[in-house]
Amino acid sequence: MARLSDEAPRRFDAARRTVAAALAGLLAWAGMAPAAAQDRSIVMASTTSTEQSGLFKHLLPAFRQATGIEVRVVAVGTGQALDIGRRGDADIVFVHDTAAEQKFVADGHALERRDVMYNDFVLIGPRADPAGMRGRDMVTALKTLAGTPHPFVSRGDRSGTHTAELRLWAQAGVDVSAARPAGYRACGCGMGPALNMASATDAYVLSDRGTWIAFRNRGALAIVVEGDTRLFNPYGVMVVNPARHPHVKAALAQQFADWVVSPAGQQSIASYRIDGQPLFFPNAKP
Repeated sequence: MARLSDEAPRRFDAARRTVAAALAGLLAWAGMAPAAAQDRSIVMASTTSTEQSGLFKHLLPAFRQATGIEVRVVAVGTGQALDIGRRGDADIVFVHDTAAEQKFVADGHALERRDVMYNDFVLIGPRADPAGMRGRDMVTALKTLAGTPHPFVSRGDRSGTHTAELRLWAQAGVDVSAARPAGYRACGCGMGPALNMASATDAYVLSDRGTWIAFRNRGALAIVVEGDTRLFNPYGVMVVNPARHPHVKAALAQQFADWVVSPAGQQSIASYRIDGQPLFFPNAKP
């Protein structure tokens, strides 16, 4: 009996040390778990068109299922998205202004730009087309509109759509920064709000086709001009350069860039349709 009494405290101490070690390990794991989860997420700066068209609700779950990586999207105009990338506040940028994207790479903010997909811009306006612009020639249409008082809503937000609009006005011989047409109104807003404003005021507005297809508050609006080759609208993806911003999750971001141009990613883009209509067309180079 004496031997059992001596052994009991030693067994109790050993058990207590085992439980303490296990508890410490559990607490350490619990403390590390959130950090590990955060390591499997990236921030993407992208455009309102990819968000408001519904593409990301379709595309990103497929990417998460394939890789386990969560993508948090900041949807702004392309100009703002590139600014976010320049500051290192995003890990990857997915936008649609090829000239600005090429400059982003040339300035060292990303190592490369990769083609992902395209659609086109369309000129939306009142179905009755009071300015008489219906057709396929966007430059002629804008020249016509400039000589009328009919309202035109510009996004005015440095987005890819706004940049394209300014380029088209310039090709039409109109410098909207110096002398805006009588009905020209800049909203400083995303594509959805710009379309809502046009719907409420029977105005003309330039839209990417994807957001237009997804837009439900059309009122009396319809496509007025489409099919002009100058309305081509390509999208590119760029991983933010970790040499500029060492904290960016370049390896995880690269996984998205690689996946979205892979056969699986391209098929996911191609399969996104609304009422049978494709919103974007994959065009990654092999």
